[in-house]
Amino acid sequence: MKQNFDKKLIGSLSLADVIHFVIAVITFAAISWIYFYPNDVNGDVLQQNDVMQGIANSHETNQTEMQTGEKPLWTNALFGGMPTFQIAPSYKGTTYLNPASALYRLGFPTPVSWVFVLMLGFFLLMLAFKVRWYYAVLGAIGYAFSSYFFILMGAGHIWKLMVLAYIPPTIAGIVWCYRGKYLGGMAVAAFFAALQLASNHVQMTYYSMFLIVPLVIAYLVKAIRDKQVGRWCIATGVLAVAAGLALLANSPNLYLTYEYSKETMRGGHSELTPQGDDALNAKPTKGGLDKDYITQWSYGKDETFTLLIPNVKGGATIKPEHGDSRTLVLSETKRAEKLANTGEMSQQDVQILSQFPQYFGDQPMTNGPVYVGALICALFLLGCLIVKGPVKWALLVATIISILLSWGHNMMWLTDWMIDHFPMYNKFRTVASILVIAEIAMPILAVMGLRELFKTPDAWRRHRLPLLISFGLCALICLLTALFPGIFGHFSAQEHEMLVESGQIQQYPTVDAAIAAVRGALVSGDAWRSLIVIVLGFVAVMAYLKGKLNEMAATLLVAAIVLVDMYAVNKRYINADTFTSRYDLPEQTFTPRPADRQIMQDKDLNYRVMDVQHFGEAMPSYFHKTIGGYHAAKLTRYNDLINNQIAKNNVQVLNMLNTRYVIVDDQTVQRNPEALGNAWFVDSLTYVNNADEEMAFLDNFNPATSAVADAKFREHLGEAKAVQPGDTIYETSYAPDHLTYKSHSAAGGLAVFSEIYFPWGWNVTVDGKPVEMGRVNYVLRALQLPAGDHEIDFRFTPDVVNKTQTWATVAVIVIYLLMLLALNYALFGDKLFKRGQDHVAPDKD
Repeated sequence: MKQNFDKKLIGSLSLADVIHFVIAVITFAAISWIYFYPNDVNGDVLQQNDVMQGIANSHETNQTEMQTGEKPLWTNALFGGMPTFQIAPSYKGTTYLNPASALYRLGFPTPVSWVFVLMLGFFLLMLAFKVRWYYAVLGAIGYAFSSYFFILMGAGHIWKLMVLAYIPPTIAGIVWCYRGKYLGGMAVAAFFAALQLASNHVQMTYYSMFLIVPLVIAYLVKAIRDKQVGRWCIATGVLAVAAGLALLANSPNLYLTYEYSKETMRGGHSELTPQGDDALNAKPTKGGLDKDYITQWSYGKDETFTLLIPNVKGGATIKPEHGDSRTLVLSETKRAEKLANTGEMSQQDVQILSQFPQYFGDQPMTNGPVYVGALICALFLLGCLIVKGPVKWALLVATIISILLSWGHNMMWLTDWMIDHFPMYNKFRTVASILVIAEIAMPILAVMGLRELFKTPDAWRRHRLPLLISFGLCALICLLTALFPGIFGHFSAQEHEMLVESGQIQQYPTVDAAIAAVRGALVSGDAWRSLIVIVLGFVAVMAYLKGKLNEMAATLLVAAIVLVDMYAVNKRYINADTFTSRYDLPEQTFTPRPADRQIMQDKDLNYRVMDVQHFGEAMPSYFHKTIGGYHAAKLTRYNDLINNQIAKNNVQVLNMLNTRYVIVDDQTVQRNPEALGNAWFVDSLTYVNNADEEMAFLDNFNPATSAVADAKFREHLGEAKAVQPGDTIYETSYAPDHLTYKSHSAAGGLAVFSEIYFPWGWNVTVDGKPVEMGRVNYVLRALQLPAGDHEIDFRFTPDVVNKTQTWATVAVIVIYLLMLLALNYALFGDKLFKRGQDHVAPDKD
């Protein structure tokens, strides 16, 4: 009786299940806290570049929320004005997920919680594949300590990181469904998919489908083989409901992002006809990004060996340190210092080496390589050879596809096809990041391979050849790389061309050999290192096969080797030097320059600033409403204006944008007396037939008296009238998403507003009556106003927000109810949690 009670102590979970889960959670927490010690206990922070950009871009939005209690959906802090859909999205329905998300993180501070949830989520995934807890711990460590995630932390790509933390438990829910646990699987899949989408990095969620779809197909193949297609259909239907709930829970953000993308560089190309070199080099895609932009960050074919040897291409270009980024140059390496100290390298060579980064791969720059672990690679190959069943093939295919697509312009025939034919593929840049799929699939198959080896009777006799091949091949690659590091080259193509053109090779004939020696040392050093890791892993495996260790001890020893290996590599990218002292307010991280302080003395409601030296950066947006800025999804039309007018210093365009101040440098400010203010009447309006004519008109015009508009706005704008003496229009109140004006005109006329036109979401009234605005001067708003005195009101309140907020709230409530039901049946009974018998044999996953 007692034995049965222990076995089914709490419903479908045994006491052992609970104990093992608690052990794993404590282990993950300890590893996470230890990795960041003592910075985590001191409260130090990672002041990453992307995070600081986000703070700068959303400062006006946050200040408005503090004053009004509502977060505006529009900001004028950058690019003259744009929606905040991809800057600081916040919707009531989605925020209801926050308490559960915080509980899942156990309330740990960042960055501790990031590593913790990476491990915990993958642990759940491995449990879904029905491996024992210690195998799941191995997989969790292998996944979470993949170097890419620590590189994301250092760069500040936190939302991308969080999506990647939620993808494995989402897949866990999918696997549970196909194993017959419909309620639990649906609840877990819906909950973590909702968290994924709430983290607002759709690209990573999109990439996850390159693994999920092969897995779904694999389970279909198995269902056909086992004659259980009906159960597969039920599971697929249940998962469709889970996906629908996750989508509805994030419907405000997803819908607005989708609609917004059509107006940005991500979703639509410029209406302008490319000219000159642009016409020759243009590689447009239908409704997406330019191909060169998509493939700018492409992994090199030989660079793929970083999965096994991290420094195959020299490592990183930069490293985040104390809130800034330091370039990692060749002169700082131990090999360069040794050569300089022994006199084998001249001082001229040392000086030249200080101009070269350690990284010499195909990408423009990188914060570090994608390293999944030498031992994980060996075990992955073992899994490819000895694991049976369609799930193995799904994982292998997903890995291969991930690697091939990461090559981008280095395999352009495939990339071209994907961009031209595969849905939504042309919406995303940085194709190298699709390697995250390999980072998920490889640890899964690695764990399956080790489990298959250890559970096979007389494994050494039956699996000796696959074991020797997998470990031997990886060891051989490492050995050859260590002995002959030059096989991966020493220069990028651009670097060698620069050396030849500059004449440095001719002037300093030893510099070529010096660079080769230093970079060769980086490559060979890591190759030896990976070789040692593989040998240690092989010894641990053999200890079990020869009866020296039991299964759990051997598996945990392998996990420890993986942890020590990857822990040390990741310390190259995030260590104590990466952190800065704690700060209480974002303001302390942005110190106004003398030029900023001078401008901030002007307390007028609304004017703009151009920062010449920092035009393409986010920092000025913290202090001013700027005509520049940084954002990866800026409006296509405004980008046209930058390229064709602002970059050419068209003063009249600066005037129409109400650019009152120009920051020449950190000390110098020039006031622009010709800035036209917030609104004005014009005498003439010229209609043109297309974007080319509209842009050309801006080359030589006086915006104070004339305007240009596309002919499609004739119905809304009518004709301009002569401005009479005394005609005035001025702004009376300002908020980012709510502007009011008063006007007086003797005969009425066309009013131009120095605000960026956006085709939907703005509700405009004159004296409380709705009117339609038009677009003039390529980017500005305009209204035809009647004679007399009037009050004009602009409010940015997209109608779809309230409706989708309701859908999102209902969906989140349903997800919570599903989670509670699933937990109830896990603890107190499994009649609904586990419907029928597992129809996927666990040992054949």
